[in-house]
Amino acid sequence: MTSTASQTRTRSFIDLRAWASGAHPAAPSADPFLTARADLSLAEGPISVGLIALPKGAGTVAALTAEEFIIVESGAVRIEQAGKTVTLTEGDSLLLRDGAAFTWSTDTDSRLLFMRRTGGPAGDGAIIPVDTNAPLEPSGAPLAELLVGPTPQCRNHGDYKSADGEYMVGTWDSTPYYRRAMVYRHYELMYLLDGSVTFIDEAGTEGTFAKGDIFLVQQGASCSWDSQVDVKKVYCIYRPA
Repeated sequence: MTSTASQTRTRSFIDLRAWASGAHPAAPSADPFLTARADLSLAEGPISVGLIALPKGAGTVAALTAEEFIIVESGAVRIEQAGKTVTLTEGDSLLLRDGAAFTWSTDTDSRLLFMRRTGGPAGDGAIIPVDTNAPLEPSGAPLAELLVGPTPQCRNHGDYKSADGEYMVGTWDSTPYYRRAMVYRHYELMYLLDGSVTFIDEAGTEGTFAKGDIFLVQQGASCSWDSQVDVKKVYCIYRPA
């Protein structure tokens, strides 16, 4: 990401790779997947975002106590449940439902970014990989009153939505568009698969994210969106009803 100002405000967009480079995960007190973590400073609530630093080796999670989206920032990890193994390399992601029991293993130190939601509906413990090659269906465009220029063509594939509809994971793409600033009612973690987008927040902080970047827009942030090329992204969204 390139930026024209320091991102010190509490409600804006955050370059998660840049943040993670300076984060200091706790020394594991139990299984590293659950304890070798560093949390991003966010407003108190059901959403936490942060870094998991997995050492070379393996471990077991008996039951996850929240639903959690994870994406590999560097390295690779294997997640196994009920005899089925999912291998994730850099940029790959999945959703762990509340109650998930699994084992993990790595051949080298690996780093995962997560967006965790507590207090949601009880889950079935499933593990749901994000399929970035799934066919995309037409989806709604940004609000007309916020658009400057042509209405974009947007498409979406949802891999997961919680029973209350508040927490969701999937893949989305769009033709270029410019949208004036809006206040985000939701948290959104994004990983750009293609293209680039520039945000400007209400303080005038500007940041451009490109293919391979992982970033978060905080709930309550007011940001514009400017994409001059087609964009495709993986998203994890928490939008309270």
